[in-house]
Amino acid sequence: MKSMSTEESRTASRYAMIRQVLRDAIVNGDVAQGLVLLEAPLAELFGTSRVPVRRALNLLHDEGLISRFDGRGYLVNPKGVEVEPLRLTLTHHQFGLDSSEELVDTRPLGERIFDEIGAALSTCVAFGHYRLDEQMAAEHYGVSRAVVREALMRLRDRGLVEKEPYSQWLAGPLTAREVTEDYELRACLEPEALRQSAPGLSRDALEAMLTRVKAAQNNPQCSLADIERLEEDLHRHCLAGIPNRKIATLIRQSQSPMTINRIFYSQLGIGPDEAMMAEHRLILELLLHGAFDAAALNLKEHLHRARHRMLQRLKVLSILPEQPVPSYLTKVS
Repeated sequence: MKSMSTEESRTASRYAMIRQVLRDAIVNGDVAQGLVLLEAPLAELFGTSRVPVRRALNLLHDEGLISRFDGRGYLVNPKGVEVEPLRLTLTHHQFGLDSSEELVDTRPLGERIFDEIGAALSTCVAFGHYRLDEQMAAEHYGVSRAVVREALMRLRDRGLVEKEPYSQWLAGPLTAREVTEDYELRACLEPEALRQSAPGLSRDALEAMLTRVKAAQNNPQCSLADIERLEEDLHRHCLAGIPNRKIATLIRQSQSPMTINRIFYSQLGIGPDEAMMAEHRLILELLLHGAFDAAALNLKEHLHRARHRMLQRLKVLSILPEQPVPSYLTKVS
């Protein structure tokens, strides 16, 4: 069967993804007739709570692909005939999946929701000002409001969303002024953070970062994940050793313009340019040679150039059509 891509699974709701996997397996005949489907084992298999599993099963029942019986759960029964319950341990094999396929998401629930909401916000902020509804987001992902709120609090620390005094969550707009001010702040703080963090960086970690940059330079078709990993390496991992927590928070909050790269890649297929990768490579090579002051100086120059590149990209985004967003996001202006 055809599995959902990583990007599709992030944008689709959890229940929709679960329904699609189960539906495909049933329609294609990969799953045994009469197999008993229970919420708890399915939730464990998909690495989620029972709520989206319950919703997916209800939809499959409404479609006539599974049926109730005198027992807990549902029976796989697309033909609607009398079948004997087949109680087996639910595994990848039961749904016609390869055992190496990553059906189970082993990350904590909060991490998944953080990533999924973050991806949605990263797409919308360049196109306007949006309001986010906590309850609708909770229903969309099949989780509690507490899980959504925790993710939003962390995203606020990243500068992607803010909370108004009257309890509304707002995101965007990402304007030229916002980009300029954020990069000016980063140019003040990140070089000093690098100077303080550099002595604690391991040589193995730096060599691994440099290897990734070189690989990206030799691969014009590198993925969005590869691009974001390069940014994470230099602008987060290399700065993680700064002891001043307030400065660390300010840096995180000012890095939201990096999300423009995500939109550029997903909409236009444009990855990192050669200048950006060359600048990253030079800074990492200086760090490997122990030239921490020179690395910090080059990071400052890199941020000035990156600001110019980001402003140019923002102009291009202004002529692109608005992108679809989840139902829990409403455009304000």
